[in-house]
Amino acid sequence: MAVANEVTSKRSGLVSLRQHEERIAFLFLTPWLIGFVAFTAFPIVASLFLSLTEYPILHSPEFVGFRNYVQMASGDPLFWQSLKVTTIYTVAIVPLQLVTAYALAILLNQTVRGLSVFRTVFFLPAVTPAVATALMWMWVFHPEIGLANSALAGIGIEGPKWLASTEWALPTFIIISLWGIGGGMVIYLAGLQSVPTSLYEAAELDGAGAWARFIHVTLPMTSPVILFVTVTSMIGSFQVFTAAFVMTDGGPVNSTLFFVLHLYNHGWRFLQMGYASALAWVLFIIILALTLLLLRLSGRLVYYEAEERS
Repeated sequence: MAVANEVTSKRSGLVSLRQHEERIAFLFLTPWLIGFVAFTAFPIVASLFLSLTEYPILHSPEFVGFRNYVQMASGDPLFWQSLKVTTIYTVAIVPLQLVTAYALAILLNQTVRGLSVFRTVFFLPAVTPAVATALMWMWVFHPEIGLANSALAGIGIEGPKWLASTEWALPTFIIISLWGIGGGMVIYLAGLQSVPTSLYEAAELDGAGAWARFIHVTLPMTSPVILFVTVTSMIGSFQVFTAAFVMTDGGPVNSTLFFVLHLYNHGWRFLQMGYASALAWVLFIIILALTLLLLRLSGRLVYYEAEERS
């Protein structure tokens, strides 16, 4: 009986200690929880409500139901133009950045002198302020005094109007997007360095050449990293704003009117915050749907070592 009482006493002591630790944990989490509710959860719920209202900012919001969404689908041609521009941009840059950043990571995963310098040089553009980068590219692709056209003129080629041309403005943004592949490159590089060397040694003993090792070892082992970068690149491509706002402001003739820039125009230029909130929720649904689709399609293409072990 005494032993049973002692065991019960120890269990109750452990329970009280666990409860005490939980209280301390929640105490330390409280500042984050307050910030999350005030600056994330509440704005999300508020934007959902505002998307069902007509809210010109200077006046109180008026509930209009799904009128903003109906107007978006049938009465706003710029909605479809912005969606078209953003979709073309996404379809172009996601595979382009994926292949370029991955190839660059493979090159920078070799053992050569000055490797850290090269890694720093290629990564530096990814952390350069967006506005400074936009101003630099405006000069590079200036139709008259730009560096690109000056270089082309040096070899006898007349350069295009670049950002001042409806045909070349969006392709110019696609070219500029390669400037920021350093972020993806670093993630790929981490994935490449995590591949066990024993796998390469085993493949080499089996007679596998460089290409076979890449196909059967490198790609499968880094496929989760490829999926992660693909998803984040897709999300980022749908949120392009700063470069378009600074460089072209959606022009010429709405040829670079990205979705978020269209959202910004309605929210802060036309003071239609209700309609802008509706645009934000449509963007959220599009990104969520595409993310789930990518995750679904990647089921048989992505190799997870932990799943095989289990």
